[in-house]
Amino acid sequence: MKTTIPVSKILFFLFFLLVVSHDYGYGQTNRVHELGIEIGVLPKGKWNAITDVAGVSVGHKTRIEGDSVRTGVTAILPHQGNIFQEKVPAAVFVGNGFGKLAGITQVNELGNLETPIILTNTLNVATAMNAVIGYTLDQKGNEEVRSVNALVGETNDGYLNDIRGRHLTQNDVLEAIRDAETGLPAEGNVGAGTGTVCFGFKGGIGTASRKLPESLGGYTVGVLVQSNFGGVLQIAGVNIGKELKQFSFSNELLNNVDGSCMIVVATDAPLDHRNLERLAKRAFMGLAKTGGIASNGSGDYVISFSTANRIPYNSTEPLLHPKHLTNESTSPIFMAAIEATEEAILNSLFQAEDMVGRDGNKVEALPVEKIRGILKKHQVIK
Repeated sequence: MKTTIPVSKILFFLFFLLVVSHDYGYGQTNRVHELGIEIGVLPKGKWNAITDVAGVSVGHKTRIEGDSVRTGVTAILPHQGNIFQEKVPAAVFVGNGFGKLAGITQVNELGNLETPIILTNTLNVATAMNAVIGYTLDQKGNEEVRSVNALVGETNDGYLNDIRGRHLTQNDVLEAIRDAETGLPAEGNVGAGTGTVCFGFKGGIGTASRKLPESLGGYTVGVLVQSNFGGVLQIAGVNIGKELKQFSFSNELLNNVDGSCMIVVATDAPLDHRNLERLAKRAFMGLAKTGGIASNGSGDYVISFSTANRIPYNSTEPLLHPKHLTNESTSPIFMAAIEATEEAILNSLFQAEDMVGRDGNKVEALPVEKIRGILKKHQVIK
């Protein structure tokens, strides 16, 4: 028997979705380039995302519950295989070390990455590490593994989220890993960016990419950020924070400067650990271009990796034979990382929406129309 749903119920459901989207950040607004704001000069990749680097995938697990749980997990996988058995070259740069990036020393000592990269909140780093260790040990081929270097970064979402409750579970982390996909990742109030604040506005997850022309190597650089920091917001060189009269230290009672920023840079350029560290340093310049100041209480880290070469866990050969770019060939890749990082941070802001969380705390999204007016006044957009 065929059943029909009353129109009134359909309209109520659509209204409910609209209300939930507005209050809790499920909806998305325009990305930066869709508003006519051009960051830098290099061309973007197909998705303008970290997933433009072939093989890279991103997964989110978002926890929005009751009036105080506003948190989540974001997983970044460099390839679809067994990462422990086929490691990738990697490096970490510390812009400001007020943070808890687990696994950093081995990455910089050995120069490689052997697990998915996990981003979450400060007090759930241990949970995420346990989940990644279990995930790795359970993979086929890892039956004899007795050491796993889980790489887990964080920012503090305690203004909107009941962070002391440590609500994330190992299964949440595993879901983010299992759900990782290529294509355009969700941005804004999702995953590890669910409860974050940036420049006093709602922050979140953002991503962007740059595709170098063939004359410069044809390489792709993709960036994903978890934005949760302060400073004086700048967009395409315009001092937006000053124009809006909302910036760190503008009011001694409203000091929103501290937080953190996690930046993940992926590339298919064949870079070794040393030049990946140099690449990570340039990405930090992209943060500075948005007005971030890496304050005393901000943990600002850049994780960079290359998908061009694999480093086998077990090898019968004592020598590896990877090809690496010369130092002289890296400058365009550095430039791509700066541009993509700047745009990824801005996308995290433009994609975020108002959110109410713990103790009724509310953080509003960027006032997009006001910003459009300011950018038009400065002739940045038409």
